[in-house]
Amino acid sequence: MSHHIVEVIDLEYSYPDGTPALGGVSFTVTHGESVALVGSNGAGKSTLLLHLAGCLVPQSGEVRIGHLPLTKKTIPQVRRNIGMVFQDPDDQLFMPLVYDDVAFAPLNLGFPPEEVEQRVVNALNTVGATHLRNRPPYRLSGGEKRRVAIATVLSMSPSVLFMDEPTSNLDPRARRELIGLLKRFEHTRIIATHDLDMALDVCTRTIILKNGSVIADGPTVDILGNEKLLHTGGLEKPLRLQGCPVCNNN
Repeated sequence: MSHHIVEVIDLEYSYPDGTPALGGVSFTVTHGESVALVGSNGAGKSTLLLHLAGCLVPQSGEVRIGHLPLTKKTIPQVRRNIGMVFQDPDDQLFMPLVYDDVAFAPLNLGFPPEEVEQRVVNALNTVGATHLRNRPPYRLSGGEKRRVAIATVLSMSPSVLFMDEPTSNLDPRARRELIGLLKRFEHTRIIATHDLDMALDVCTRTIILKNGSVIADGPTVDILGNEKLLHTGGLEKPLRLQGCPVCNNN
């Protein structure tokens, strides 16, 4: 059994007021794939990610991580194999020092101190943030917070990474550095994003959601190059696929 496989089977979910959020979503992500979830606001991207991470339990249908169905009973076991990076790093950084944040999950799962130290060192080194280990999170820049938030997940050595808008609110340099970091990861990755240029760089496959349903699923280059399909999903072509507006007017 591979812990890296993610399966979603006829997943349905409605908000407490009865508003439908997901309507029969199905797809499979295999070992090592990097998949972008794209769609306009309200398409269901974040709600889907919350199901994959075990923050929400399916009302109908099924989510499987490594062929293990995600239920209230299996959530503790499933969460040992997954990592969720939220849109706002401040949702994940709450300890006095960066080291404490990255060590929090391994410590709470009972790993011995020497292993916790090694996990923290490895995670911070992977994201290029070793020099930040003794800094308080509130003294970090947006890009630094994003790196540390990812490190808090990597310290658990997850098989699968889920990310919600990882490049949001980053300046151009921090965004470029984060894209370089994501491209080096060998994890199975599912990334919800509005940043279609980042999706082109990082993800080989793209799924478009509209009104809680999958309307397209295929190679990123094909999906994001299809202007008619993107328009149907309330999206526009990535900037670098739009051509030069000056040249096109000549």
